[in-house]
Amino acid sequence: MIAILGRLIAPYAIKLAGLFAIIGAVTAILLGARQAGRNAERVERMRRTIEVQREQLDAASRRPRDRDDLAHRMRHGSF
Repeated sequence: MIAILGRLIAPYAIKLAGLFAIIGAVTAILLGARQAGRNAERVERMRRTIEVQREQLDAASRRPRDRDDLAHRMRHGSF
């Protein structure tokens, strides 16, 4: 029984192996593209986070030193 099945499959074995190789390659490419998209989104989110942190640090470095400086800045509209 197994010998008969082996003789039936043998002529198509190379074609089947090639077909499975093609399917595997296409699957790998699609999964790689999906991962690349995720990585690009992650990098963009990190870039925006760093930009916001930099803006916050810049704003903190220009803050008024005391209440008098705050009142002066608010009076002159330079806050």
